[in-house]
Amino acid sequence: MSPIIVRALPFALYIALLAIEGVLPDLAPAFDVRWLYPLKAGLVALALAVLWRHYAELKAWGLSAANLAVSVAVGVAVLVLWVNLDAGWMLMGEPGKGYDPRDAAGNIDWLLVAFRIAGAALVVPLMEELFWRSFLQRWVQQPDFLALDPARIGVKALVIASALFAIEHLQWFAGLVAGLAYGWLYIRTRTLWAPVVAHAVTNGGLGAYVVATGQWSFW
Repeated sequence: MSPIIVRALPFALYIALLAIEGVLPDLAPAFDVRWLYPLKAGLVALALAVLWRHYAELKAWGLSAANLAVSVAVGVAVLVLWVNLDAGWMLMGEPGKGYDPRDAAGNIDWLLVAFRIAGAALVVPLMEELFWRSFLQRWVQQPDFLALDPARIGVKALVIASALFAIEHLQWFAGLVAGLAYGWLYIRTRTLWAPVVAHAVTNGGLGAYVVATGQWSFW
């Protein structure tokens, strides 16, 4: 199977399910669209599991204790920036109500919260880093991307991949900062596990922040 397809397929599946999520309220108004997230995360996780044997860059851990510490620190730094980079000009469109796990009485559905945080912290980082960093960032530098040492990725490829990563997010400026941070981490450590860990820390921390503050729009 093509190395591009195996890295793009889980991401494409996620985007397709996002599109369905956008039109589902009109097609099935009685369905609680929040429950599509566990399905979305589960299907992407299944795709990653089926294709796992193709991800040579993830078969070995490859993260030293020092690089693990740097990855966690980058993830925390991106989280702090993310919740502060929300000025009007930093947004692509108007913010919505986000993923609100409360019922009509205002009580939090903790099962929804658990699914949301697990998907965001465990599934999304793997899916996105395989697509944006392992594939796209290297491919922009060199079409035969599997043969490219991440340390040889140049500034142009880093910026282009990060800019495209940014427009995937409502908070495009925060997305750009995150893309540059994760991309730099990949180049510096030469292992995809570094941006995966950083991305997981950011997303998991953001989930905790959102639940603690009730700022559901960040979801």
